[in-house]
Amino acid sequence: MARLLIVEDHPLFREALENAIRVALPEAEMREATSIDKAIDVLSSPPRFDLILLDLSTPGTTGLSGVIRLRKAAPRTPILVVSAHQDSRLVAHVLALGVAGYVSKSSSKEQLAEAIDSVLRGDVAVQGGAPARRTRSPAQDLLKRLHELTPQQLRVLDQIRCGLQNKQIAYELGISETTVKVHVSDILRKLQVASRTQAIIEMEKIDFVNLIGAARAPADAAEGSAPLSSAETTTARGAPPA
Repeated sequence: MARLLIVEDHPLFREALENAIRVALPEAEMREATSIDKAIDVLSSPPRFDLILLDLSTPGTTGLSGVIRLRKAAPRTPILVVSAHQDSRLVAHVLALGVAGYVSKSSSKEQLAEAIDSVLRGDVAVQGGAPARRTRSPAQDLLKRLHELTPQQLRVLDQIRCGLQNKQIAYELGISETTVKVHVSDILRKLQVASRTQAIIEMEKIDFVNLIGAARAPADAAEGSAPLSSAETTTARGAPPA
């Protein structure tokens, strides 16, 4: 019996995803998480999940850092991104991070079920006719550097992007200010930048809001409209699993 984790904070769409999963896997065991932090907590307990379905706008992530954090927490578990954003540049970035698929929230239940089945077989599933293969992302070097950060450093980096200072970050993460300073120094070194401002500028290169040239608010509004209605899904046979 397959075990799936749904990382989605919108109750209505989470329910729609569950219904779609039942089409592909009637006997599947499903768990839910409404934030990246909660998802990582769930993933920390055995047994291992067979698939993670992720909404890029889930709380606890900035840009694509949530994908990286989940990949680090469960490196052997494939991730299928289900998103309202369909820009080809964003898809390229996400595939470059090693996810197993990318489908639109406007997909039908049957099409999402097909994508889930493809990913579980080890294929790469991409919605909308985009090439169902991994290509080099324009920000590949930055993504590689981000992979060098620890999960806690990624959390600190997210807080930096939100404009928080060390004392505030320490409070939010429940750690000492001295520990935050150490993390910040390591982050700047690994990202090969000299300041927090430069780190923020680097992260904006993979912020999906900037990639698609639209604010988060309109995208979130789109997420609430007619989820899982219609779209095309293409798969690449024999592609390596995430």
